[in-house]
Amino acid sequence: MDLVPHPDSPHSDNNSGGGGGVAAASSAGASPLSSPSRYESQKRRDWNTFGQYLRNHRPPLSLGRCSGAHVLEFLRYLDQFGKTKVHAQGCPFFGHPNPPAPCPCPLRQAWGSLDALVGRLRAAYEENGGRPENNPFGARAVRLYLREVREHQARARGVSYEKKKRRKNNPAAGPHHGDLNGNSSNGVGHHHHMPPPPPPPPSGAAV
Repeated sequence: MDLVPHPDSPHSDNNSGGGGGVAAASSAGASPLSSPSRYESQKRRDWNTFGQYLRNHRPPLSLGRCSGAHVLEFLRYLDQFGKTKVHAQGCPFFGHPNPPAPCPCPLRQAWGSLDALVGRLRAAYEENGGRPENNPFGARAVRLYLREVREHQARARGVSYEKKKRRKNNPAAGPHHGDLNGNSSNGVGHHHHMPPPPPPPPSGAAV
């Protein structure tokens, strides 16, 4: 395989949920009439990368014969381009979110990168004529693998991948982040502190 990591890939490890970038086998040019979104551009690069992987497979593998097992093989292959340190069980920094020193543990693709990649490839498969019921990226084995990677990396890196539940903000209140600390999205805000009403006018006074 002669794939190389793409330095500008959105699933590179320059954020908390990122991992190593997937290779860009061939970048399709943008349409002169419309510029594709970043998501669409990345999905196209990922699809081209997967297609090149199938062509380089020994023996070569057609998309119609691709199964969940081949997707898992592809995901494991991408680990060589990963940039996320995943500590081994015997490492003294196992479970340490901020290791104080380097260690020889391997670099891997982060769970967040793999999860996003599978989502893009699952959509690209059906956009390119694949039948949803035959989509290898939606196979149960792939879902179980992603769950296993998430749980293992959470323990090894000492991080949590639990999704935070967001509360619905009041549109009239404008954009704010009060729901993150529970102080202003539950109706307890400064806008409820109304000034007291003025005293009534004296009897017989003109209004």
